[in-house]
Amino acid sequence: MAERTVAAGNAGRTGRPDGPGKVVIAGLGLLLPAGVLILWQILGHYGVISEMLFPTPYTIVQSFITLASTGDLWSNLRISVVRALSGFLLGGGLGLFFGILVGLFRRSEKLLDPSLQMIRMIPSLAVVPLFILWFGIGEESKVLLIAKGAFFPVYINTFMGIRGTDNKLFEVARVLGFSRGKQIVRLVLPAAVPNIMLGVRLSLGLSWLGLVVAELIASTSGIGYMMSDARQFADTPVVFVGIIVFAAVGLLSDTIVRLIEQRLLRWRDSYQG
Repeated sequence: MAERTVAAGNAGRTGRPDGPGKVVIAGLGLLLPAGVLILWQILGHYGVISEMLFPTPYTIVQSFITLASTGDLWSNLRISVVRALSGFLLGGGLGLFFGILVGLFRRSEKLLDPSLQMIRMIPSLAVVPLFILWFGIGEESKVLLIAKGAFFPVYINTFMGIRGTDNKLFEVARVLGFSRGKQIVRLVLPAAVPNIMLGVRLSLGLSWLGLVVAELIASTSGIGYMMSDARQFADTPVVFVGIIVFAAVGLLSDTIVRLIEQRLLRWRDSYQG
């Protein structure tokens, strides 16, 4: 009993609870993917699974090195990143604007929200032919298709964050004599930040999904086009390289947003698990 008390006191003084370190936790997180890759390599090497359909990790790494050394991978990746970020900024920015507008004003909600919800229910694939007819197969149609997917997560979460603000805070703001603009800047938007950041993360993920759809259907450049071109020639390793690149870039962008979110929400005491 005394030893446990001393250990608890030492943990309190150092500010670090007893438990596994970050290296151990990271190692545990790598066990499953490492095991899958090793099993995949063994099964492919001995012909248990078709290398035509499931090339081994070693073959995929070789394809990655070849694409990277020739520069094809980086040029296509740069084009895809510019498209995804352009669509995300356009759609997410409009989603934030309309989310604030509809969230703050009841009349705006009645006027705009039914139409926006109707547009939300239209699948992105359904509007691809229309976008191609209107804007051709250039960058405009791709960016607008990505923007359509990026718009609604930010819009809905901004709206919900504003409407979820505690009404007592507005009463306090009135007592303090806050103007309408000051209420929005000092009260409403900070209270809605958790929802807005959730919308941004979802929007960013849908931007990458929209990018894949846009580049696979009508494109002459980008990672999606590289994958589509490889599929026609049955170059499966290149298809896997494209999938891995999309996953890695998507994870990187989500991690950046999470770091920004943690910085903005340092004041919030949340459950750490």
